[in-house]
Amino acid sequence: MDQSTAILPFHLDIPQADLDELRHRLTRTRWPDELPAAGWDYGVALPYLKDLVAYWADAYDWRAHEARLNALPQFTTTIDGQHVHFLHVRSPEPEATPLIVTHGWPSTVHDFLGIIGPLTDPRAHGADPADAFHVVAPSVPGFAYSGPTRDKGWGTNRIAHAWAELMRRLGYDRYGAQGGDFGALVSPELGRVAPGNVLGVHVNALVNAATPVSPDELDHLSEAERERAQENELWWYGHSGYATQMATRPQTVAYALNDSPAGQLAWNLEWFVDHDPTQTRQTPVDRDAVLTNVSALWLTSTAGSAARLYLEAGADGWGVRPAPSGVPTGVANFLGDHALRGLASLSHHLTHWSEYATGGHFAALQAPDTLVADIRTFFRPLR
Repeated sequence: MDQSTAILPFHLDIPQADLDELRHRLTRTRWPDELPAAGWDYGVALPYLKDLVAYWADAYDWRAHEARLNALPQFTTTIDGQHVHFLHVRSPEPEATPLIVTHGWPSTVHDFLGIIGPLTDPRAHGADPADAFHVVAPSVPGFAYSGPTRDKGWGTNRIAHAWAELMRRLGYDRYGAQGGDFGALVSPELGRVAPGNVLGVHVNALVNAATPVSPDELDHLSEAERERAQENELWWYGHSGYATQMATRPQTVAYALNDSPAGQLAWNLEWFVDHDPTQTRQTPVDRDAVLTNVSALWLTSTAGSAARLYLEAGADGWGVRPAPSGVPTGVANFLGDHALRGLASLSHHLTHWSEYATGGHFAALQAPDTLVADIRTFFRPLR
């Protein structure tokens, strides 16, 4: 095999010295002040962050989560000059459908550890073995074990081309794609760049179907959807500071992210909590899951590299409606997601749409059983 296309086994083993240094930095955090009774009105609340940092330093067990990842088959390869890490978990069911799943920001492949078992071995989880998948879960270029990126241009289109090459190397000619957040942009793009290979695309947290990109798109919305679009615009105005920074000047914030673990945690909490975890109706993201993602980025020094995805995706046309796709597409809208069917239909061949009053933006963490069931339902007629 050409060394440039070789697929090599991977085992994660973070040096203990790196874990010790992380704890040392956490215990020496230089805390800012906070206005009296500010709560979450100005950003991440100081008491909440102090409590989480203390838990991270003294009680959180990285080795346990490292072992969970190492319990699954992992590999690395080089695609388009980029080091790419991925999980490849084959189903015991011989007729299983290949499925590539893609995470978003600030997630990592650790998010998928709770859904891979039910997806690959439904028989063992009390479900129909005919719904089985062979799961491929890559780390997005720039994130954790696929990072950092070494050149410009790693936006959603280039990632989609890399995923098509990855599936080709694994011997999969026909497969499905699934993703949330940025994964909900990459997965449909994979359907556009490899329509002859992608049998269907399932997404949650479809972030680019919440607001119109031009006034004429309002004509495609019902009156109720127009009201929701206006609400979505107001919501995004109050929540988009982190995204604006990373989409315009990611290198500037990279210095702080790479130097302060408490600062990186606060930055990631902009998306992992809805600014007031005591009042949200969404299922809270488990704090170990938050800290595992933050730790994975910290221990690989890739928080800054991951931030670049926002600028790179913008170069792909962040504010432009994606081209229509003929690939069957299913959308699962969980509580806290903002996708509108009228806008989604402009770019996707929608054959499935679900609305859930539970869960949250990180469905693999907040509503794993519901997400798995929705994925199965969508792909069942496409197999």
